[in-house]
Amino acid sequence: MGLARYLVEAVVLEGRSVTELARGHGVSRFWIYKLLARYREGGYPALEPRSRRPRSCSHQTAPEVEDEVVRLRAQLIQAGFDAGPQTILYHLQGRVPKLPSAATVWRILKRRQLITPQPHKRPRCSFVRFQADLPNQMWQCDATSWQLADGGPVEILNLEDDHSRLFLGSTAYHTVKAADVVEAFFSAADAYGLPASLLSDNAAVFSGRSRRGRVALELELDSRGIEVKHSTPYHPQTCGKVERLHQTLKLYLRQQPAAESLAALQLQLDSFRHYYNHLRPHRALGRRTPVEAFNARLKARPQPLQTPTHYRVRRDSIDAKGKVTLRYLGRLRHITVGARHRNRKVHLLVAGADVRIVTTDGVLLRALTLDPTKGLPGTWHWPLACARCPATGVNHVLRHEMGGRI
Repeated sequence: MGLARYLVEAVVLEGRSVTELARGHGVSRFWIYKLLARYREGGYPALEPRSRRPRSCSHQTAPEVEDEVVRLRAQLIQAGFDAGPQTILYHLQGRVPKLPSAATVWRILKRRQLITPQPHKRPRCSFVRFQADLPNQMWQCDATSWQLADGGPVEILNLEDDHSRLFLGSTAYHTVKAADVVEAFFSAADAYGLPASLLSDNAAVFSGRSRRGRVALELELDSRGIEVKHSTPYHPQTCGKVERLHQTLKLYLRQQPAAESLAALQLQLDSFRHYYNHLRPHRALGRRTPVEAFNARLKARPQPLQTPTHYRVRRDSIDAKGKVTLRYLGRLRHITVGARHRNRKVHLLVAGADVRIVTTDGVLLRALTLDPTKGLPGTWHWPLACARCPATGVNHVLRHEMGGRI
């Protein structure tokens, strides 16, 4: 009020010119005349700065919509579900004639003092976010603790798809053991298919790294070509999606009657998993449900197992018929070298299906690749001689070896 009072005093008491004052102090003549009018109307208190807030707003949210937002938030919190602006906006469809924006819902909640500031939280821009490109490209797995009605501790094992956030499985145990993890994993795999990789923390049931070994889950995944991944120790942010799922699940469980047994707790888990997958829109999925996101794209698969090449070197002699015998895939293979090399000592250099027959002085006699389809079960090769007597011929072998049945 300093400049305003100075200008009024200069005109009223001193009688100075309004034009002179406006030119000397860089203000408009209109403002000085406005100050004089306010002074004559209300004295010096009328010179105080006034609010520029409009008396009315044509596009202000209707009170009925605000009341519905507050009522819906209370219902979601009572049911144990997320009650943020995005979730409220999704459930508000059909309840009001015109949907407000998510920012408007947030301002309504703040104006009604229903939002608690959390300045200790890290800003979203500080996180490095990753997401699998396809469903089943990576699953996240983790266990979290809970309590029954009598205070008994239990553990809940959760599985979640990294791309679609599909809640693959949630099972309650008194204590999660290695066999329980394997059973829960394959139960989810039977319903949704095998993933290409699995991400977990370094708990003893998930990783044998601390003991320099492999646990049951890792062995089962390795045998199926599924990549095993573990988070950095003491860094739960790597498994942030399943950690966030724990938080959402516990928010729901706290609003339910305390479970008396594992069976009762399992019913609550199954009920929440159905709501989470089929009814709850997910903000990270563009307000789609996890089931919609999971079914929208092709599914990733485990990488085919790469059979390691088996190397060996054999010393042998070519038989009287010019052949050498080699066992491959559990069956004997008779390889022809040539009658002119009979009784000659050779080395067999075997690299998987590739065989090289070399003499002791380094001369290559034959190089070939064995056919794995030959000699498989279901293919009958007529024997050249009877195994019980010196006789030969197909008919004799059939009668003797097959009990006289042709």
